Amino acid sequence: MKNLRTRTAAAGLAALALLALGACSSDDSDMSGSSEETMTEESPMAEDMEESEDMESDMAMDPAANLVGAGCEAYAEEVPEGDGSITGMSTDPVAVAASNNPMLTTLTSAVSGELNPDVDLVDTLNGDEFTVFAPVDDAFAAVDAETIDTLSTDADLLTTVLTYHVVPGQILPEDISGELETVQGETVEVTGSGDELMVNDANVICGGVMTQNATVYLVDSVLMPSM
Repeated sequence: MKNLRTRTAAAGLAALALLALGACSSDDSDMSGSSEETMTEESPMAEDMEESEDMESDMAMDPAANLVGAGCEAYAEEVPEGDGSITGMSTDPVAVAASNNPMLTTLTSAVSGELNPDVDLVDTLNGDEFTVFAPVDDAFAAVDAETIDTLSTDADLLTTVLTYHVVPGQILPEDISGELETVQGETVEVTGSGDELMVNDANVICGGVMTQNATVYLVDSVLMPSM
């Protein structure tokens, strides 16, 4: 009789254990299913984030993403490829990039010591981040010969004029409007928007041209500080 009660009790305990194990397995299955459902629900958000990151990466890799100015198309047609093109300039520091651009030969001579051997700003321009208002060759051609002769012999004056075209930090077209303090110390004023930007009295031909360390705005006039 005693052995019968013992076997009955043991059987009861075994049954309880099986029930408990079944309950735990059911809970684990529910938790696993819930976790999988949560992951499935979250996956579209993860995909959206990846797509957004891919778009930002594509914009960062596209040198033409921020271009503004009525002359950008003409620039791209004149210099469609090579080191002086919109894409080519993005791979070099600004003084090197400008030297490769056939529209900026006079500016290049002015900053590199060719116009005045006592003024060489190449290392300075390549050594930090800047926004550069770059007069094209036609802009320098409009300056009278007497002024050019003076700049070729007066190093201080040439430095003053050149650094008046440079603003610390890279500024994209969407943020460029307003008064900006130049490296020279005085301010320039950028007005307008989109393809109708102006810097003081100069028109922006094509702006938002990227180099390794600068954002360049090609302009149709040489900017003159107060002297």
